[in-house]
Amino acid sequence: MVHHKNLNVWKKSMDFVTEVYQITKNFPADELHALSVQLRRCAVSIPFNIAEGCARFSDSDTLKFLYIAIGSCAEAETQIIIAKNLGYINENEKILISLEEINKMLTGLIKHLKLKET
Repeated sequence: MVHHKNLNVWKKSMDFVTEVYQITKNFPADELHALSVQLRRCAVSIPFNIAEGCARFSDSDTLKFLYIAIGSCAEAETQIIIAKNLGYINENEKILISLEEINKMLTGLIKHLKLKET
């Protein structure tokens, strides 16, 4: 069993959460309980699910939570694109690049765990 704090993907996703919180602080006040909250929830869901998956006793259980984390990445990506389209996020922000890296790392971890199962 791998401890989540030792995983680079967990560390990167924790940095992503901080980035999301910093960016959403600048969203308009009328978005306080809408898009900003949804984006924050998706962002924190990524490291939450990595941690919970790593606390499980089997690779198949871990995989379930890693797939949920991948789903949260897709949700966050969609919300970031919406925020960019609305002008809430500067085009120069590298937040989508961070998210893409997390997604690739999760995909690699999932492939590794699936290979172990066979």
